[in-house]
Amino acid sequence: METELRRGALGTAGIAFFVISAAAPLMVLAGVAPYAILVGGVGAPSAYLLGGLVLTVFAVGFTTMSRHVTNAGAFYAYITKGLGRPAGVSAAVLALMSYNAVQIGIYGLLGSAAESTVQSLAGVDIPWPWYALAGVGLVWFAGYRSIDFGAKLLGVLMVAESAILVVLAVAVLLKGGAHGLDLQSYAPKQVFNGSTSSLLVFAFAAFMGFESTVIYRSEARDPQRTIPRATYVAVAFLGAFYSFIAWAVIQGFGSADVQAAAAKDPAGLLFTEMDTYVGSWASDVMHVLIISSALASLLAFHNAINRYTKAIAHEGMIPARLATVHPRTGSPYLAGGLQTALSVVVVAGFAIAGLDPYLNLLIWVNTPGVIGLVLLQVLVAVAVPVYFRRIEHAEGLLRTVVAPMLAAIGMVTALYLMISKISLLTGASGNVNTVLVGLVPATVVAGLILTGWLSRRRPESYVRIGAEPQKTKEQAHAHG
Repeated sequence: METELRRGALGTAGIAFFVISAAAPLMVLAGVAPYAILVGGVGAPSAYLLGGLVLTVFAVGFTTMSRHVTNAGAFYAYITKGLGRPAGVSAAVLALMSYNAVQIGIYGLLGSAAESTVQSLAGVDIPWPWYALAGVGLVWFAGYRSIDFGAKLLGVLMVAESAILVVLAVAVLLKGGAHGLDLQSYAPKQVFNGSTSSLLVFAFAAFMGFESTVIYRSEARDPQRTIPRATYVAVAFLGAFYSFIAWAVIQGFGSADVQAAAAKDPAGLLFTEMDTYVGSWASDVMHVLIISSALASLLAFHNAINRYTKAIAHEGMIPARLATVHPRTGSPYLAGGLQTALSVVVVAGFAIAGLDPYLNLLIWVNTPGVIGLVLLQVLVAVAVPVYFRRIEHAEGLLRTVVAPMLAAIGMVTALYLMISKISLLTGASGNVNTVLVGLVPATVVAGLILTGWLSRRRPESYVRIGAEPQKTKEQAHAHG
């Protein structure tokens, strides 16, 4: 499989981004989009386009810098190069927290979807925690088997999930929707209103995995070409696809009625529409596929987190043993075991507390993860022009200054909207929201404390942080 990926048009870097972001369209659209429509109304499709636009601008500077920085640590390595080691160490710690939060929160969606699906199709009532914990075990095993195993499985799931959503969208279009088709979702009053802006957390969450093209650069045949190509293609596909499907779902109920339908049954919104426009057989298929969709996303994030952990362990920021790979599968199995243990603790904690798997485990745990990852992207965008001021290069001003700063402005705006409207997103009390948002600065402070400890106690590790890997003779020859 690895050989096949290396021969592909996008290479492993392209597969990685699609696997981590696009391999779970049902999770984003059936699992999360109904809640986005409930919160923000018919402007939800515009939020996905806005998120894609900001990230496209961000990708200009990001991919330009990827030609000069080959460290597999991705975001934290870029931040180190531009803003210094203290910022880089804090970014590495923040990335670990954020990716773990996003990944573990998805177990709530898996548990909720599996419970309702088995109950609906088989009449068997098993509480959601058992499904979630079974998912933790399955993801651990698949990750243990390495990325080859994951890419095969996730590629098949991506095609199946995308196909069933396209079937729904085409059926809605052919029947003219509930009350005729309209473009209210893209009207200026919808694009720029407060409700739509509150959905940016969902929009940016749909693109999570942005840096995976760089995390897997060592497995790409030609990273200088495949990383930019994979990034642009993936962002364009995701933005257009998510926006189109969300718009079609709204048309299926009608722009005037869809928010009320989402309020009545957010988890069943797409299934009800599938029954109406395609048939109960398609709804049953989608019930099964949303479970596989959640598993696909969980496995993709698990693999990326393990490789991120391996990268920063190799540089001495955390125990070096976590960089150990299995002699047979090549997977960072100790990092995978640690991530699995953390997942068990969090899932079990929410289950014991009697909290809801969707509204609490998914939404609450995902929220600080998404905020943290957007903050990382802001720091990368700022780091790009600073980095290029320090080196000799032939890159243009648009790529090294203009685009990164525009992206930084867009993402800071998005962060402000996410935080200021967090109560709309979480439905939680002020104290809970304070904790959720406060996890991000607390993690940054923890990273700064780690920086001080490393600089004093492990100076030899500290100076290696963000360093470029040594090139082999073949690599050196290939790059002149």
